[in-house]
Amino acid sequence: MTTATEDHARMTFDATSIQRPDTSLARYYGLVSLLSGPFFPIAFLPFYFKYITLRYKFDESGVSMSWGILFRREIQLTYRRIQDIHLTRNIVQRWMGLATVAIQTASGSAGPEMSIEGVLQANELRDYLYRQMRGARGETEATSDDSTQSESSDEPLALLREIRDLLKDNSSSEGRPS
Repeated sequence: MTTATEDHARMTFDATSIQRPDTSLARYYGLVSLLSGPFFPIAFLPFYFKYITLRYKFDESGVSMSWGILFRREIQLTYRRIQDIHLTRNIVQRWMGLATVAIQTASGSAGPEMSIEGVLQANELRDYLYRQMRGARGETEATSDDSTQSESSDEPLALLREIRDLLKDNSSSEGRPS
């Protein structure tokens, strides 16, 4: 059951405004790097460069992500290619309000095609991606009620009954002397 504030947050969520990760992702990367102990500078530099170059773009056709300084990486996915969306949070990410939204396609790779990090409204982003994915495939929510669906499913049955009755009438009239 959702509350009114959760419904309002989903209604006001605009994925197209997300272009950069939240600053709490930099703090998360720093915390993870501290766990490497004396290798902190070596562990922190790749995280830092990824954070400062990480860019997202959500538009009507799909989502794209790019990062990197020496080796620039870009991933572009259309909503039509998305197969599944996973939302993961470890204990530190939950404490900081972060999550990772992993998008999978039918590419055959074991890992996700794209992992979106540093978004505070991860649940809303996942729901947005699901809506876009379903819309890109032409799936719409059923707007008709059950009575209309049952009437349309009864049409073939009524037609078969009519044919049966015509065949009965036809066979009985053939057996009568004229």
